[in-house]
Formats: sequence, C-alpha cells, structure tokens
Amino acid sequence: MSLEFNEKGKYFTDIISKAAVGAIIQTTIQRIEGFIHIRLDSRLKDELDRGESFLAITNAKVFAADGSLQYEADFLSVARSQIVWVIPNDETSSGERQ
Repeated sequence: MSLEFNEKGKYFTDIISKAAVGAIIQTTIQRIEGFIHIRLDSRLKDELDRGESFLAITNAKVFAADGSLQYEADFLSVARSQIVWVIPNDETSSGERQ
C-alpha cells in the first residue's frame, strides 16, 4: 500500500473506501439479496453504471423463481448484463450511505 501526503496534509492511498448497501437484485432467472459496496462519494446508481462486466455482491443469498433458497456465499460476482433491476434494502444496509 502506498501512502502520500501533499503540502496541505491531505493524504492519498491505493485503498478505495466503500460502504456496504443492502440490496435485492433481480437477474433474468434469480433473485439475489446481499450487499453491494459503493464508493463513499457515490450513489448506488453510480456503482451500477460502472463499465465493469461484473458486480461484486457480499453475504449473498440466491433465490429461485419459486422463492426457495438455492445458494449462500460470502462473495458472488454477477454479470451486469443479467441484472434486470436493483432495489436498495434499507433494513440490511450498513453505515450511513444509501
């Protein structure tokens, strides 16, 4: 990790601080509940609009169309092209950002 300071005392680092936002994600065939991590100075929409092919989800629960739990994972990477909609879930959000 590199850490640099400018003349005013502001520091710069490789680490990007993020806040976990609870979300419900609907894909073409499954519903996923978990946390999307967004930059502190961004909105959930900004994270979804990034040009990356995959979206990282933590503490993920994957549900089938009938509502039955299919999988649980500490980390899940979802192809953004498969996402139909995303709803922030206030009950599962951590931190002050939403």
